[in-house]
Amino acid sequence: MKLATTMPTVPTEEEAMLARSSSKRLTAYLQEKRPQRTIRIMKDSDLGEEESIVIPSSAFDLLIEVLAHMAEGNAVTIVPLHAELTTQEAADILNVSRPYFVDLLETRKIPFRKIGTRRRVRCEDVLNYKKEIDSQRTKVLEELTAQAQELDMGYD
Repeated sequence: MKLATTMPTVPTEEEAMLARSSSKRLTAYLQEKRPQRTIRIMKDSDLGEEESIVIPSSAFDLLIEVLAHMAEGNAVTIVPLHAELTTQEAADILNVSRPYFVDLLETRKIPFRKIGTRRRVRCEDVLNYKKEIDSQRTKVLEELTAQAQELDMGYD
């Protein structure tokens, strides 16, 4: 099975409702920490045939996360970490404009390579950058909160 960076499909209202119900039911199983989970699939037939499929817990967790996003009406795409992204795909992950993202590349804040005139960036590098800036933002927010508490500005 090849995972590709394709355009995500926005779930229909019916799919979002089904995803909401499914994610709630599956979340109940997260209480038990196990290295793998078994899911029984009922085939759509009058025979009531069942098939058991064992999946890793990490895949089960990912399935629940995908369903939760779909329940909110969000489109979801799965991209392997080693995949190379276009500048637009990477900018979309960071929720920034493509020109701003290109500036990040040109200032060497995120590694990239060129294929002809096109820039390509590894998904893993984009996610590492995102994690780094999110961490910096959290640190600054914590510092601001601490200052507000010291100044008795009503934040507890």
